[in-house]
Amino acid sequence: MTALITRDELEAEIAAGTVTVVDALGGEYHAKQHLPGALALTPGEVDAKAATVLPDRDAAIVTYCSNPSCPNSGQVADRLTALGYRNVRKYREGIEDWVGAGLPTESA
Repeated sequence: MTALITRDELEAEIAAGTVTVVDALGGEYHAKQHLPGALALTPGEVDAKAATVLPDRDAAIVTYCSNPSCPNSGQVADRLTALGYRNVRKYREGIEDWVGAGLPTESA
């Protein structure tokens, strides 16, 4: 099971520039709104794109999707781990929690 990260921990790591954030929703959802600096990578894209968009398998990576009931972030995190990424965590509460807390987002 993928380790979890809290909103406060994630906010601090984004501010410090010590984490790569992965939006597991992708597509129009990512274009409309995503966490600061987040890269789009959906479950179906991981095998084809991970090595290109996430070249450092030791980097701190956090996946997220919309909310705790969305399976995408866990699927992406599990697949990244299976591909040899060693520091993958999941922000289970997702972008709905982030926005609900009044934190900043970006759009394409």
